[in-house]
Amino acid sequence: MERLKSEPLLRMKSITKEFPGVKALDNVNFDVLPGEIHALVGENGAGKSTLMNVLSGTYAYGSYAGEIIYSGAQCEFSGIKDSEEKGIVIIHQELALVPYMTIGENMFLGNERGSALHMDWDETYNKAAEYLKIVGLNESPHTLIKDIGIGKQQLVEIAKALAKNVKLLILDEPTASLNEDDSQNLLKLLLKFKAEGMTSILISHKLNEVEQVADAITILRDGATIETLVKGSDEINEARIINGMVGRELTDRFPKREPNIGDITLEVKNWTVFHPLYKGRKVCDNISINVRKGEVVGISGLMGAGRTELAQSIFGKSYGTEITGELRINGKTANFKNAREAIENKVAYVTEDRKGDGLVLMKAIRENISLANMKRTSKSGVIDKDKEIDLTEKYAVQLGVKYSSIEQETGNLSGGNQQKVLLAKWMFAEPDILILDEPTRGIDVGAKHEIYGIINSLVAQGKSVILISSEMPEILGMCDRIYIMNEGKIVGELGRSEASQEVIMAAILNSDRQGA
Repeated sequence: MERLKSEPLLRMKSITKEFPGVKALDNVNFDVLPGEIHALVGENGAGKSTLMNVLSGTYAYGSYAGEIIYSGAQCEFSGIKDSEEKGIVIIHQELALVPYMTIGENMFLGNERGSALHMDWDETYNKAAEYLKIVGLNESPHTLIKDIGIGKQQLVEIAKALAKNVKLLILDEPTASLNEDDSQNLLKLLLKFKAEGMTSILISHKLNEVEQVADAITILRDGATIETLVKGSDEINEARIINGMVGRELTDRFPKREPNIGDITLEVKNWTVFHPLYKGRKVCDNISINVRKGEVVGISGLMGAGRTELAQSIFGKSYGTEITGELRINGKTANFKNAREAIENKVAYVTEDRKGDGLVLMKAIRENISLANMKRTSKSGVIDKDKEIDLTEKYAVQLGVKYSSIEQETGNLSGGNQQKVLLAKWMFAEPDILILDEPTRGIDVGAKHEIYGIINSLVAQGKSVILISSEMPEILGMCDRIYIMNEGKIVGELGRSEASQEVIMAAILNSDRQGA
């Protein structure tokens, strides 16, 4: 495809969008050709989602400056309904599905079959089944959303978009919560749609996936267009994309660290945990692990291996029932009844779900950071606000949070800065042992690099870190030792020098064969 000779399906011209005190988009130009997959990349806060919210009508015409020209006509969308009528459909990173409704009900929510007085359920479920077949999801449309995994939910969202006669599909971080297999299946689906003539805009921090499927890549930085790279015309590689995103070269994706490893701080022996709802189902089966002072220990495994369940059960039995086994902190037996007792014993758990479980998005940065250890800022149950401001500002600055005021609402921060606030919250609790569950999920390479630096500084202070990650390069680049989990069991332990992606996957596959 000779890109420069093709007439754009979408042209966004000189788009400028301001919020109080912040220019989120500054004269952005963005062209998308018919039938291409066009990637939009940039750091958290670069303006990607804001630009797509302008396009979809979430930010109505008149709230921004500039023009949107789609299929040769100027568009003045006042809401999402207007853009959807033109065939522009956006799928957000946080999926908009109702857990206790069926797949079919979700697919046609707001786009109901039948009349205002009578729902045509036969048409609803028959049409839902047709679209599920197109996206390759072998589930009954009568299945409740809560009963399918996140990868399948992502496919339901795409089927829902197809039901709206989508012509331009916008996907915001569609693979952020998916394992490698589900991610690859979704990318293959996008390529299939492309072959059938559909146009897609892909927002992703996973640059290897962007390189794999994108025909063109537009880079945003600080609300401005840096450049558009075209496959076949420009040299495209991760180093060039990163340079455009962050404005500098990242010579080491994983900052170097000289390990200074000491005595065992946390030891788990013969740890078994049962599912809280399904009686008799083991989610952690006779697990034994340990971590030492000044050490980063990784837990690797496929989605559903039991990594998060293990972490939460260690953290004051926050997950599971019938928990048995021994937990020792600095050589002494510990029996935490709840998360509060774990915190008091200098253990912290940084959740993978910062928006759902980690932060109170409607509260100020100050309130979120102090939440895990309010004793530091209060006396006799009364908070010393001046002390709270001083201490929380210190941690926010130390972790490099970008904010206008410590009183800023946390939900208004970018994903990377929200993640730093979550880390600051748990550092405020002054832990000796930190369990980090997917600490860089959904954030850009620049913010990841900063968080890796924070992890290194923590272990340099003698803290112990357990790192759970679905990103194999992250596990290999950051960890001194790696435990491999599969189906609730530890199936391997590797030192840094012997670990590789191939060895880890071989351990998982061997355990599958032995269990078959």
